Amino acid sequence: MVNPLGKNKMKKEKTYFSEKYSNIRRAIILVGILVMALLVVAFCLSMFSAGQMKEIISKDFNRQQLVLAKYAANRMENSLDFIKRELSLLNLSPSIQYLEKVSWASRMNTTLSAVKDNGVLEIRFIDHKGRTAYIVDERGMSHVIQGRFADTDYYKWASLKKNKNRIYAGEITRENEGYPGQLVMCLAIATYEQSVDEAYPVATGNFSGVLFFTIDVTRLVEKAVKGIKSGKTGYAWVIDNNGMFLYHPHREFIGEDAFNVRAMRKPKISFSQINMIQKEKMLEGKEGTGRYTSGWHMGIETEMKKLIAYAPIHPRAYSQSFWSVAVVAPLSEVEDAVHSVFIRQFYIQGSIFLAIILGSAYIISFERRWSKTLEAEVMKKTQDLKNSLEELKKSEEQYKTLVESAEDLIFTVDEEGNILSMNRCTANFFRDFPDDLIGKTFRDLFSEESAELQLRIIREVFNTEKNVNVKYPVEVGNREYWFSSNFAPLRDERGKVFAVLGISRDITKGKKLEEEQMYNTEKLASLGNLSAGVAHELNNPLALILGFSDLLLEKVEPDSKSHEIVQTIERQALNCKRIVESILSYARHPEAIEYSADVNENIEKVISVVKNILVTEKVTLEKRLTKDLPKARGDSGRLQQVFMNFVTNAFSAMKEGGVLTVSTRLNSSGNKVEILFKDTGHGIKREYRNKIFEAFFTTKKVGEGTGLGLSVSYGIINKYNGDISFETVAEEEDMERKGTTFKVSLPVASPDSKQQTD
Repeated sequence: MVNPLGKNKMKKEKTYFSEKYSNIRRAIILVGILVMALLVVAFCLSMFSAGQMKEIISKDFNRQQLVLAKYAANRMENSLDFIKRELSLLNLSPSIQYLEKVSWASRMNTTLSAVKDNGVLEIRFIDHKGRTAYIVDERGMSHVIQGRFADTDYYKWASLKKNKNRIYAGEITRENEGYPGQLVMCLAIATYEQSVDEAYPVATGNFSGVLFFTIDVTRLVEKAVKGIKSGKTGYAWVIDNNGMFLYHPHREFIGEDAFNVRAMRKPKISFSQINMIQKEKMLEGKEGTGRYTSGWHMGIETEMKKLIAYAPIHPRAYSQSFWSVAVVAPLSEVEDAVHSVFIRQFYIQGSIFLAIILGSAYIISFERRWSKTLEAEVMKKTQDLKNSLEELKKSEEQYKTLVESAEDLIFTVDEEGNILSMNRCTANFFRDFPDDLIGKTFRDLFSEESAELQLRIIREVFNTEKNVNVKYPVEVGNREYWFSSNFAPLRDERGKVFAVLGISRDITKGKKLEEEQMYNTEKLASLGNLSAGVAHELNNPLALILGFSDLLLEKVEPDSKSHEIVQTIERQALNCKRIVESILSYARHPEAIEYSADVNENIEKVISVVKNILVTEKVTLEKRLTKDLPKARGDSGRLQQVFMNFVTNAFSAMKEGGVLTVSTRLNSSGNKVEILFKDTGHGIKREYRNKIFEAFFTTKKVGEGTGLGLSVSYGIINKYNGDISFETVAEEEDMERKGTTFKVSLPVASPDSKQQTD
């Protein structure tokens, strides 16, 4: 029999445990619901946070891309500024302004070597008539071509006086002569004869022609943007103000319309977003960021979203147009990084509540690692930016080196004469001043009179805003110098002159040489007049001798010894008269310049003057004159002067006697007459061979020579487009083959050559 008390007790206990279980169950359910609610809330918060995180990272990523775009734009602007400076500096060179035959090509080559890495393909100078182009190409080869260059836009623009000292920028074109298929533009500047040097001491200021650079725009742009990398696969591209691709990693895009070429490649995709960015932002010269839809990226062809940052490139003084650089990367690079984080977080939130805590700890740890990774990426990009800035600094240092290595004094001053900057040559010139020269005035460095003279010139440049070229004496530390200087205005971004650039050359030695040359020239002229006067005075006694000889011949027997003696006197007197007449003919200044001369006839006249000297100098003369030579271009009197110089030099080289061989011939092409003077003298020493045509250089003793013979001869022959060359063997090199041969080449005269009053 069951005890009712026990049953009640069991029932109560069962009820208690049942209620307790129900409470636990309700608590578990409540906790489960709470956990589920927390999971749902956490999931929603995670999704919201993921969206916000993607947006924040995308904006931050785009800001980094904008920094890269602005940096690339700045690099291109600096490259264009560097090319402009080199164009302006080359335009100041006398070799270009006066088109010096000897140096124009080498001067262009020097500049081309400095700028060809920036895309300059060639340097070209068009003469003032617009018919001849003097070219140095990227291979360093120089050549001259003819054409109708005066009809070109850049030539018409540069020939206008209002465009003096301004730079012309041509349109970018793909259809061009000499560089088909390449995107080419030209920078041009008008050239005027405004610089001076020893060869051109006075500037005429005349229009000399047009100097311009031909630039490969793609190479110029590629140098600035090719190395730019955004994220893992991002890259940069550039368009001009007409929407044409100047650079793109897909080479087939270069030179194509950016609004059409994408649609041609993927016609099923709408490119309205990027077209709107290009049209309303980039082509308006604005900077910013955005997104657009593309159909490919780095070999992957599929529809995708991309992030873009863009910045304008202002060529500044070149033209009113501008270009725009864009840096792009796929949005998936940002989304994938964020998506992977929140997928892991979602799986952790689907587990138990403890897993949420552990997952939170893991997320915090992961976020810390991601933050460090992002920090490392930022540091890497900062280092890349630093490296790029170092490259820019090297480029600036290269330009600075060109100025510092110049042998002229280059400096900038303000209107009060305060020195703002200077090159090494200027600092070395004033090395006696121990303090820093920056900030000092001209009055601190020069005498009062010299400083005031230069300050007047500087104020003139500020007032007129034009270049001033001048030669003047200056006094520095009780020593007098001569400067040949060019003062040019420097303008700020508003076009206002804020300083003056001075380029001064120390011509003290040249000035002294010029004075000595003038003194020697006057002395030689006086000596010539004296010689002519003496020869003229000798004619009177010679006339008496010849007159009395005729009387004696009439009075003495024809076959007598006395008759023979008188004939000898008459014959020798006639020889003296002929010598005097030759000297007068040689010394007399001609009234007319002949443009054609018989070379053989003029050589015979010179030999007739010196033939008596041949005997006294123990020199044997050999003549090898080719008959029926055509007349050469030149004046007879001046050619005789040249031939006489070579003959007398040969006598001087053969003090102990020898053989002088004079030859004439026609060259193999038949367009030049060649005259050769060959002696068996001591030859020319190796250390003198580069100096023999210099004025006043001579190896003769004082009183035996002036050092002007070969210099004057070279000038005369060069005037008729001729040439003088020589071959020599010094006696210390080979005693048996010693001697010198001078060769004079003169162009054959044209049939219609006439005389012209000198």
